[in-house]
Amino acid sequence: MTENLSLTWQEKNKTNSANWQSEANAAPPKNVVIADDTTKADAAYKLACEGTGLLYKGDFQNAKQLLQAITRRVDRKPIKPAATMTEAFHQHRARQIQRANITNKVLIELHHGSCSLPRAPEVKEAITQSIAEKIPEKLVLSLRELLGMIGAYEWRKKGIYIDALQANIHAHYGVYSPVRGEYLELINSTPLNNVKTAFDIGTGTSVIAAILVTRGVKAVMATDNNVRALQCASENIKQLDLAQYITVEKADLFPSGHKKTDLIVCNPPWLPAKANAPIENAIYDPNSAMLKGFLAGVKAHLNADGEAWLIMSDLAEHLGLRSREELMKWITDAGLSVVEKIDIAPKHAKASDQSDPLYTARVKEITSLYRLK
Repeated sequence: MTENLSLTWQEKNKTNSANWQSEANAAPPKNVVIADDTTKADAAYKLACEGTGLLYKGDFQNAKQLLQAITRRVDRKPIKPAATMTEAFHQHRARQIQRANITNKVLIELHHGSCSLPRAPEVKEAITQSIAEKIPEKLVLSLRELLGMIGAYEWRKKGIYIDALQANIHAHYGVYSPVRGEYLELINSTPLNNVKTAFDIGTGTSVIAAILVTRGVKAVMATDNNVRALQCASENIKQLDLAQYITVEKADLFPSGHKKTDLIVCNPPWLPAKANAPIENAIYDPNSAMLKGFLAGVKAHLNADGEAWLIMSDLAEHLGLRSREELMKWITDAGLSVVEKIDIAPKHAKASDQSDPLYTARVKEITSLYRLK
């Protein structure tokens, strides 16, 4: 739960309360009104913009329609022209935050992890797999977040097929899914030069560690500082029957002790900006802290003839958030040199979506694997 916070509201002249859940650690709305199937979208949108929570007590499918109607009204706001791509990026982030703040005001109450509204799906298993601690008797969360949990649960069951593994990887809720396959192509095709051991820094689902093992690396140490990621990685490794080759360890970056290895691989968050929810930590790295920390620590953990693979998109450069010169300086300052830079163009949908406010930058994006010595 969000720091054991609770939500309080008035219903039928009675004060009610429930535990409050917010993945983004947002505070519960101070004002809450009851909404139902008679609630008009314009009125709901106005209340949500004012910060009022709408606790839905009608049909579940109608609640989804109300959320969609509010979202359409948010998205109707015209986008201001931006003088630079950097300005466009910050405007885009501000719009994303505002959009989340407003659309998260449609609330759903759960009892023992189940929703009692008419036509509601069974959500208990999705909730159980998404929330680490024990689910309280009464819980309120945003409908938007609940739908995200349901979607993540379905994707977790289905998994994502990884060509390099000829198997599925299953991402847990809150763990970034390897949907952008181009960086995995780089991992799978870059030559391995007598690599017996490797570190996978920020392993997430463990997909990189698994690919390294399938390519012949005998021992991989996979680290992450996210509890969900560690559990997710461990389950994928077990399912792929690779537990004898991959060890998972909780660490901010490098494994504990003064271990050295032949290869260190890291696919850090690509954009130096603030994350507004835990899942965004896979995309946003404030002040490039993880990137700098990785580069600074490589030399102390690399065997004499070993190398490090840094997988980076240059989107930050096209957005004016970081220059290529800065990245090269951090590499040099870490006592490293670039042996080779292998590029691949992204294939994700946003790269060709001309309606995206950041399209001008995205269409130029290249993902690169830097081989560092």
